[in-house]
This record gives sequence, C-alpha cells and structure tokens, in this order.
Amino acid sequence: MQSASDQLPEHDYPDHWEADVVLRDGGTARIRPITADDADRLVSFYEQVSDESKYYRFFAPYPRLSAKDVHRFTHHDFVDRVGLAATVGGEFIATVRYDRINDRGLPASAPADEAEVAFLVQDAHQGRGVASALLEHIAAVARERDIRRFAAEVLPANNKMIKVFTDAGYTQKRSFEDGAVRLHLDLEPTDRSLAVQRAREQRAEARSVQRLLTPRSVAVVGAGRAPGGVGRTVLRNLLGAGYTGRVYAVNAALAGDGGPVAFDGVPAHPSVAAIGEPVDLAIVAVPAERVPEVVADCGEHGVQGLVVLSAGYAESGADGRERQRQLVRQARSYGMRIIGPNAFGIINTAADVRLNASLAPQTPAAGRIGLFTQSGAIGIALLAGLHRRGAGLSSFISAGNRADVSGNDFLQHWYDDPGTDVVLLYLESIGNPRKFTRLARRTAAVKPVVVVKGARHSGSAPPGHRVPVTRIPHATVSALLRQAGVIRVDTVTELVDAGVLLAAQPLPAGPRVAILGNSESLGLLTYDACLTEGLRPLRPLDLTTAAEPADFRDALVAALADETSDAVVVNAIPWVGENGATEFGDGEVLAASLREAVASAQAPTKPVVVVHVEMGGLAEALAVATSTRPTAPGRGAATAPGSRPTGLPAAPGTGTAGPGTVPGAASAVPASAGSAPALSAPAPAPASGAGAGAGAGAVGDGDAGPRSAPVPVPPATIPSYPAAERAVRALAEAVRYGQWRRQAAEPGRVPEYEDIDEAGAAALIERVLGGDGADPRGVTLDTAQAGELLARYGIAVLPTLPAPTPDAAVAAAGRLGYPVALKTTAPHLRHRPDLGGVRLDLASEEQLRTAYAELTEVLGKPEELLPVVQTMVPRGVDTVVRSAIDPAVGAVLSFGLAGAASELLGDTAHRLVPATDRDVADLVRSLRTAPLLFGWRGSAPVDTPALEEVLLRVSRLVDDHPEVVAVSLEPVVVAARGLSVLGATVRLAPPPPRTDLGPRSLPSY
Repeated sequence: MQSASDQLPEHDYPDHWEADVVLRDGGTARIRPITADDADRLVSFYEQVSDESKYYRFFAPYPRLSAKDVHRFTHHDFVDRVGLAATVGGEFIATVRYDRINDRGLPASAPADEAEVAFLVQDAHQGRGVASALLEHIAAVARERDIRRFAAEVLPANNKMIKVFTDAGYTQKRSFEDGAVRLHLDLEPTDRSLAVQRAREQRAEARSVQRLLTPRSVAVVGAGRAPGGVGRTVLRNLLGAGYTGRVYAVNAALAGDGGPVAFDGVPAHPSVAAIGEPVDLAIVAVPAERVPEVVADCGEHGVQGLVVLSAGYAESGADGRERQRQLVRQARSYGMRIIGPNAFGIINTAADVRLNASLAPQTPAAGRIGLFTQSGAIGIALLAGLHRRGAGLSSFISAGNRADVSGNDFLQHWYDDPGTDVVLLYLESIGNPRKFTRLARRTAAVKPVVVVKGARHSGSAPPGHRVPVTRIPHATVSALLRQAGVIRVDTVTELVDAGVLLAAQPLPAGPRVAILGNSESLGLLTYDACLTEGLRPLRPLDLTTAAEPADFRDALVAALADETSDAVVVNAIPWVGENGATEFGDGEVLAASLREAVASAQAPTKPVVVVHVEMGGLAEALAVATSTRPTAPGRGAATAPGSRPTGLPAAPGTGTAGPGTVPGAASAVPASAGSAPALSAPAPAPASGAGAGAGAGAVGDGDAGPRSAPVPVPPATIPSYPAAERAVRALAEAVRYGQWRRQAAEPGRVPEYEDIDEAGAAALIERVLGGDGADPRGVTLDTAQAGELLARYGIAVLPTLPAPTPDAAVAAAGRLGYPVALKTTAPHLRHRPDLGGVRLDLASEEQLRTAYAELTEVLGKPEELLPVVQTMVPRGVDTVVRSAIDPAVGAVLSFGLAGAASELLGDTAHRLVPATDRDVADLVRSLRTAPLLFGWRGSAPVDTPALEEVLLRVSRLVDDHPEVVAVSLEPVVVAARGLSVLGATVRLAPPPPRTDLGPRSLPSY
C-alpha cells in the first residue's frame, strides 16, 4: 500500500517508545522507532533476509528494496505511519510497521482507528520471540495514537506469523480472502493477552538467568599474573569448585607476550577475541575505566552475560551513576545481561555445572535453597550461617548495584526451577515493587519466598540503587508483601532460621504445637513463645531430666502420631548424671534417636524442630539427620531415563509433596532414614541447565520446563535452634505461610455490584479534570462532588450542612431533623473529638444554641472553626477507610479504627487494589484492635459484612478509575446493623503511568 510519504507532517521523535526487551532465548534486543537515518541499516538488514521470508512479506519475489521503498520504510510521521525495529549491536534484526487505513483499506488519518500491520524478521533470529515482542510494542504505540484495531494479511503457508497473531491473546477475527488469511485484532488488552504477555516474560527472563547460571565456558577478565587480587581469586574459586565447563583467563597485559601463558593451569589470553572459542559468561574484574573496552570485546565475540565485580559505579556518586548507565546501555546493545556492577558473584551447585564465579572461597553444599542478596557482606554472612546449619543451596547471587539483573529476574527463574524449593532474598531496595509483588505472589503459591528488607528506615535507597520513590511507610510495604504470600522477617538471622525450617520440613497443617523435652522450664518458655506468636501450644510434656534418648524417641513417635497437634518442638538440655555432673557428650546419641523417631512415622506431615541448650554435638548431628519431609520432586524424585519431568510445581492434590508442601494437598513419600551424607561430602545435585557437560546451548528453546534430569539429593536436616523464641518464630512463619497457601488455592473474588454506575463516575471525573482552569496536579473535590462520585459506587455519605451562625445551625437542624451533632471542620480540629470540637445528641434548638456558644467561646470564632451540623446516626465503632495511589506500589486500600490510640500504635491494615472479598475480610480482622468489632467484653458485634462491602466498593472505585488518587472516609460508624459514612474526601489527578500493564521491557537507563 503506497502513501504520500513526502508530505508527512513533522513530529518529534518519540523516545519513550524505545525499550530493551528480553527475548525467548534469554538474550536482549532494543526496540526503537525507525528514522530517516536508518536507510543503510534497513538495506543491510533486508539483504540478510531469505527469499522465502521476503516472499511471505510481499506476496511475490522481492529480491531488493528500491530507493522509493527505503524512503517509505524509513520516513514516518509517528502518528498515522509508524515503524519499529528490533536491534542487536546497533543493527536491525526485525522490523514492524503500521499504516492507518479507513474502512476501504486506504491511507487515512484520525479519526480512523484501524491500521494495517506487517512484520519482517531475519531468518537467523526467527524463533527467538522477536515478532511477539514487536507486536506488544507496536500495539501499545497504536493505542497511544487512538488506533483500536490491526488488520493483517498473511499467506496461508506463513504459519509462524499466523501463530504470532493468534497466540497474542487479543480478541480477533479471521477470514480467507483472495488466497490470503485476513486477520483483524482488537488491540484492547484482555485478561488472556495480559496472561500471554506475562507468561512470555517469565520464560524469557527465566531463560536469561539460566544462561548466566549454566555457561559452557567462562572467561575471567582481569586475572593477574601473580596470585591474589579479585580476578585470580575468582579464577581459583572456579577451579576449586570443580567447574565442569571450559575456563579462560584474560589479561590485556599479555598482548606483548609471544608464547602461550597459563594461570593456575588455565590458558591465559590478552582479550576475549584472542581465545578463539565461544565464551558464554565473562567475569569482569578490571578497573571501572577499562570496563567499556571489555564489554565491547565480549559483545563483539558472542558472550551471553557479564558478572561485573568492578566497583566505582553508582555507589560512588554522580559520575559513577553515569558510568553505570553507560555500562548497561552498552551491554544491552550487544544482547548481554549484567549481574552487578559492584557484585560479589554467582554460584550454581548443580553437579553438572559446579559454578563458583564469586569471591566466596568455599562453594556451599548442594541443596534446595535459592539465595539472592544485594550485599556482598550480607551474602558472606548468609552463606556461613546456612553452612553451619547444614542447609545447602541450589544457587546464590549477590548482585551489588543490580543495574540490570535483579531479584525479579531470579524469582522468574526459581518459580519453576525443579532444583529450588525455598527462595531467600536479602533486599535493600525494590526496583519495581508492582512487578515484585506479582512475581512473589505467583512464586509463593508453589514454594516459600522469605524476604528480609534492609535500609527500611533510612528514607532513601542505598547508594547505587536506582528505584522509584515511595511515600508509604515500611509497615505498609510489609503488609502488602504478606498479602502476596511473602514471609517477611526482620533480620538475617531470622532469614536463616526460617529458611532451614522451610527447606527441611513440611508445612504445618495448623497452629497446634506439641512440646516435649527434658526441661520443664524450657518447655514453659516454648509455651509462652507460642502464645506470643499466635500459635496454640498443647501442655508441655516434661520427660524430666532423667530422660534418656530412648524416652525422647518414644515421646516424639507419639507426638507425630497424635492428631491433636500440627507441629512438634523438642526441647533438650544436657542430662545430669547420678553423681550430679552435667553430661555434654550425648548429642549424637539423641540425634540418632530423633532420627529413628521421624523415620518410623507413618505419615510424616508434621514439622519437627529442636531447641537445645549446650548439647554438645546435637546441632551438628541434626544438621545431617533425615527430616519428616517427603521426598522432593525434581532433584530428589526418580525419573525414567530419557523422560522429561514437567518442571512445574505440583498443584494441590496432583503431585508429589516437597518441602513447603501443604499437608493434605499432595501425596507424600517419606524420605529414607539414615542415608544422609556428611556436609563435607554432599550427594550429587543436577544442573540448572540440560546437558551442561555438552554445553548450555543444548537447552531447549527457553520454555518453562526444568533444565536438567533429576538426581538424588541429600536428605534434609532437622532444624535446631539455640533459643525457644527463634524456633517458635520460624515455626509461626511456616504456620502463617501454610494458611496463606491453603487460602491461595481458592482465591477470593472481586464482587460485581449492579448499582455501580461506572460510566457516570467516569463522566464526572472527566468533567472535573477536563474543565477550564483545572490544575494539572489534581484537585480535591468539594463535599457535593465527593458525595456524588461516591454515590455512583453505592457509598452514601451522610449530609453535612454548614453552620456559620447559630441561626444557620438551627435552620440546618430543622432540615435534617433532631437529634443532631454539631462539629468543627477546621483542619487543626477535624477528626479530633478529644479536643472538644464535637457535640452529640443535641435534641432541641436550645441545646444546639448552647453547644454552639460553648464551642465558639472555648475554641474560637465560627469563621475559624467552620462548624457543620449532621443528623445523629446509630452508635457503633468509629473506623477509617482510605485508599491512595503510591507511585511505587500502586493503589493501596487501608483500614483502621478511628482515634488517637490507633494512630499512636500504627494499628492500620493495608491491602493492594483490587481487593477481593477474602482480602477485605482478612483486612478487617488483621487489626490488633479488631476484637472491638466482634463483641469485645460483652459489647454487641457490629455489622462487619456492611463494612467489608464499603471496602470492596472503594477498591472498585479506585481500580476502575485510576484518576481517583486518594479517598478518605472518616469516620465510618459501624453499628450493629448497617453503617454511616460521616465524612469523605476525594482527590482526583491525572493517573500515574502503569508500567506493569505496558509491553514487556527492561528498566530504562
């Protein structure tokens, strides 16, 4: 279709359309608008496309582009005609364009809302998901330009392109006309298109992480001639871990050397180019000013990823921040991803990889915990702590400034990694909180995610971290993470405590805890700790100080078989001999007895933890004892030769239970007892990538399945703790997580209310924000407008009449009917009944005039107090309902009781919008003061269903209309029957951008 491109109007270059995307195979590409300067790139790109692909594009042989074609395909107005290109290394690998058309298929301008779209992908890059990514971005551009539909003609034999359109998830129509398939796509996002987009995002980002963790070859750039230094340290650690791939050392100072050179037996070269063999991963340990030449060397020779250990970036100030931006841009231009800069490194313990590309001198034992940190120092501490507790890792990442690869990427990887059962995260900042919450919720539905957040109270992000500013307090962030199923802890010690329990034991079916041991005092401390954490402890069983290991065994067997408990805490202190001497040497014997007890359990679905006090050898012995955990799928489950396991977490009731399995949700097979090797000799574990010995490139096409055949893993441990409080706190987190898992299996719903007038509310919002003189920063609605908007969503606000004089107050009371309330609304007195600005139950004109005189005499003049009159409502509990949009996390629904006490204690609960019926029910009950709503001390319970309905309606309002940036209903008086909203404030503003709903893209730099 031809168009008069010479007459196109001038429009500014839309740089906000530029984006970096992760492709299906884990590599990256840059998507940007095509401009007139791209003529040579377009010609070069077209010359590398096969004749078949050209035929599919133009429906006829089309060996080369004419000068007129080149001009047309590179000159756009960015409104009616748009072209986008996907580039790697600055060169085109694919293009897409649309031309706006009218109902006859001819070139048109707005208000025509249909466009013809066409793609062309180089054959070498087909199958990488380039066209799918381009479709997402060109569709977003079209919607921005008020184009609502795409039309496309595809030859029937072009199955790949037909599949791109049909798999996108958009509403579409399909017909066959004149020998071609005619497709019409409605560009309005649907639940299916969003699900498709997120599934593709997950596969691509997981694959990009997998490429970093399973390289076939590694080059350490910056390895010095002499031992010592960062580069040689990493080289030594790679060799010490027994890395199964090829290793190279790179040192630019070798350029003048004549013969071959080796460092620690590893071939050394002056550059990556000089290696002459493919390199998948480069560890960069050179000064920051030399990093750009290293990145260029790596990018030009096919390196897939970089781990940049070099410092001197955003953590060092403004110049470093700019250096970091340039680093990311340069690496992405070559399709590479970066861990770092200022990183500590990565570790993969899989037996067919054994990668220790980090500064950690000792490779951790193979296990089933995935660990991500943003701090090298914290990473060292966590590695040491987990090692002491007998917990092995599947993978470890310390990402430093995490300028590119972040915790979100590793959540994508660990979500369906069959070698990881528990995810531990130490975060100092969250770069994309919306996405993190979404990914954490999905991952937590199949395996525990435990997070400790540093820099909680500093008020700013740590140096080097580029994150959006959030206005909400840390407590709110914690509440939102818990809503997503994240186990939120406060310290790295608690992170380890929870991690070793969740990795080793099944989830408890409930809060009932059996306590047994040989110390009555320690049993009472455990009992008290359980009550403090909201658990339901049974009466402790005191075995007395004379108890022997056999007594522990028998008591534990009975507790595991007892249906009245869901978990068992075993307390142990050194026993006292007949002569009164304390005996410390029986820890190994007791561990063997506990091992025997759990091995004999018929249905090992209860977690067991041990609290010990000065028991020599007990903790070490328990660190290799068989747990009550069932055999894990993936690494621990047998697979027939040649078969491919699904790699997806077992849905409740459909698969083998593993660590973190909810009891009753899956069948369980007990782990065999007594087969655990010592920590110094862990059993083999599989790679995260299939056939790593033959090369990571052999791994599929980036789908979400597992990346290696499963092999046996060491049996997990019985976790032990030196204090009852620590053991019980970890157990309580497991109980709460198990409850969340069971509830997540049957998620709540967002109710539909027939009386909601969404269109009327939208018209009112448009009228207010679009009016003459409207403040672009937003506007707070007056009382009448706020009441009208809320009424559109079925929320009635009690009428309030101004009372600037005593006579006006009497007139208002006459209109409303006695009894009435007289209140001040001055900002310094609003919602502060403790200051005496409210008079209630005024039953007559005389009482009203008296109250008015008292208020003005004590508190100030009427023009200062702004008094109002309201009718009285049934007495109840005063509550506050609020919602606000935070730029970092999105819309948040908040609830609390009104009054200074609740504000002082910070007793407010929060949930993300849109909230479900289950969310609001939990929201109401999660307050510490919630008993006041349910009949505390003999008072009448209030109408919580009515309260929950108001919360749901506010959530719907904010979710349906992102222009509603803040709502406050205060107070909401909840009576025994019904409720009354006495005051409301609503603020409107242009909605903030929703980065989580746009096309897939990496954070911009």
